[in-house]
Amino acid sequence: MPSRLVALILAGTLCSASMAYAAGAEFLSRFIWETANANHGGFSGLELGADGNSFVAITDRGYVAQGTLRRTNGEITGVETQRFHRLRAKNGAPLAAHLKGDSNSFQDAEGLAQAADGTLYVSFEGVHRVWRYAGVDATAQNIPPHPDFANLQGNSGLEALAIDAQGALYTLPERSGQLSQPFPLYRFENGAWSIPYVLPRRGEYLPVGADFGPDGKLYLLERQFSGLLGFSSRVRRFSLGPKGTIGEEQLLVTPNLRHGNLEGLSVWRDGAGHIRLTMIEDDNFSIFQNTQFVEYRVGE
Repeated sequence: MPSRLVALILAGTLCSASMAYAAGAEFLSRFIWETANANHGGFSGLELGADGNSFVAITDRGYVAQGTLRRTNGEITGVETQRFHRLRAKNGAPLAAHLKGDSNSFQDAEGLAQAADGTLYVSFEGVHRVWRYAGVDATAQNIPPHPDFANLQGNSGLEALAIDAQGALYTLPERSGQLSQPFPLYRFENGAWSIPYVLPRRGEYLPVGADFGPDGKLYLLERQFSGLLGFSSRVRRFSLGPKGTIGEEQLLVTPNLRHGNLEGLSVWRDGAGHIRLTMIEDDNFSIFQNTQFVEYRVGE
């Protein structure tokens, strides 16, 4: 039996089991997204429209995809892909895999945030930076980096990116340095970076996605990789006050192998008034993993 088919059967069996493990979030649906497009895969960042259907997603190889989720009774039952775009550099050329003479990835797009006017912000690791895009096929505009970005680990950079209702950007590194050290939460507003908050590090989970919900709170998607035991995912929620974080809630912790390598997170409110967590899996371009959408409803 083909290995990919085995993986699909295993994933389906696991997800048909009881979902009572969720702490503060209820499982709603999952959908494996497959296309024949050669640029499909490696999705690390996700943004949904206010309707919870239209989406923008970015990949580890520097592509941005636009599409629409099809739903039946609120559950994701299909995906309509509109277009794949190659992200552009500041000179307007398609994003190169590497800069000349630099072995670090230049195309590894990880975090995605979308402003109210449609402007996209993308964080990259390898060559650590955040760029602004007026649209999916626009030329990149530079955002000056924080001095700390130059010293981030090569494969543990700015995985998560979010934008609040006032238009300020927030990002944090995948690793803090040690298990007892909190994650610095960088904020970009009025043309400058600051570190107004730190987020506590709990165990071996590492941040991979973030979004501000319609409640104004910061939602953080984290993962833990356990080798042959696969991935576990966690979602925490924070209230950010004028003098620091004033609340931390753990909404979701999944057992290993429940879903896979969930990396992108979008938080929105459905027609019934419930907050939903929509996540996308990075398949690492592997036949043993899937690109899938996974969705939970938060019990407020």
